[in-house]
Amino acid sequence: MTFCLGIKVSAGLVAIADTRVITGNENISARKVATYRQSDGTSLFLMTSGLRSIRDKAVTYFEEHLFDHPEPFDRVFKAVNAFADQIRRAAAEDQKALEDSGLHFNIHCLIGGQMLNDREPKLYLVYPQANWVEIGQGTPYHIIGAAGYGKPVLDRTLKYEDSMRFALKVGCLAFDSTRISAADVDFPIDVVLYFRDSGAMIERRFDEDELTEISTGWQERLRDSVTNLPSRWLDRFFGEIEPAGAPGALNGDRHDLDAVEHYETPRRT
Repeated sequence: MTFCLGIKVSAGLVAIADTRVITGNENISARKVATYRQSDGTSLFLMTSGLRSIRDKAVTYFEEHLFDHPEPFDRVFKAVNAFADQIRRAAAEDQKALEDSGLHFNIHCLIGGQMLNDREPKLYLVYPQANWVEIGQGTPYHIIGAAGYGKPVLDRTLKYEDSMRFALKVGCLAFDSTRISAADVDFPIDVVLYFRDSGAMIERRFDEDELTEISTGWQERLRDSVTNLPSRWLDRFFGEIEPAGAPGALNGDRHDLDAVEHYETPRRT
């Protein structure tokens, strides 16, 4: 499995990718995000999930295209179209053989950047069928790979107007939530930042010990927050089901089943 997260806020783009790759019985580390700088000074990043063999072929073909066509893209969507063409090329070559072997032609991609004729940074999701959608302000992020574990924290906190600093912080929390629950997602992580109108990608790899503070702090604050949540409704509920004269009887592991309404299975006649 993979965790790749792309975030679009008003100030720019944040990309986070884990590096764990499972090959048979082996766990290896491999880069899942690539960055490209064009001759005109503009840049884009590309992250993938799915079968590594398809990813490697599509990326290799895309890089060949960049070499053969040195004129820079003036819009990010044109780079997306060029990469989509390489997915179709790989599908024409490999899809039938994969399906005959019981495997799906599986690749998803996030591509982000800002070209000279883009008024703002752009972020796109590319599907295995090589069609694509743009990630907009309404839901300013997308995860490919293991999406379910990190999605709740992003849905509850992230807004398009947030700062790059906040976006990176909450993105790392989404990764941490996924890492805790998914055995095949892990450190190190690659982070790419693109600040609006800057033209350049900032790249950094983080190891687990560098983010231990945010992980343990998040864990402790979650437990404290649960403890300190309003509990009047709990007081009323437990007050109704505790046996008379025995306050706190339902705390811990001791339960008085006679205090809770129950139903017997009807007997056959």
